[in-house]
Amino acid sequence: MREKKTAARSMKRKPASARTASPASRKPAKPARSASGRSAGEEWSLRLYIAGQTPKSLTAFANLKRLCEQYLAGRHRIEVIDLVKQPHLAQNDQIVALPTLVRKLPEPIKRVIGDLSNVERVMVGMDLNPASSAKGTP
Repeated sequence: MREKKTAARSMKRKPASARTASPASRKPAKPARSASGRSAGEEWSLRLYIAGQTPKSLTAFANLKRLCEQYLAGRHRIEVIDLVKQPHLAQNDQIVALPTLVRKLPEPIKRVIGDLSNVERVMVGMDLNPASSAKGTP
């Protein structure tokens, strides 16, 4: 008797094509990704930790600003944290040397230490592909 009930249930099942999820329950389409695996218009959140108005701090900020304008135009936010004024903030991102650039978004978090004058090193350290830049020039 039990076998008959199971057979009857399986006969009532809808075909696989009829069992697909409704359009409302489907996941939204993922945004287009660049060669680096990130979406093309993704916002970058960058923190630059500095120690006052030292020459290295000023150079790091100028270099960061130039890189962002060239490769992340309109897609970045820079937060400068002066550890002379707010030393307790160094612990949050485990800062051990200054100046330090921390990429908060897109994840994963990345760090580059120094005045950011070596463009190639910064681009590799931040996982920034020239192909994914706003201008699209290598």
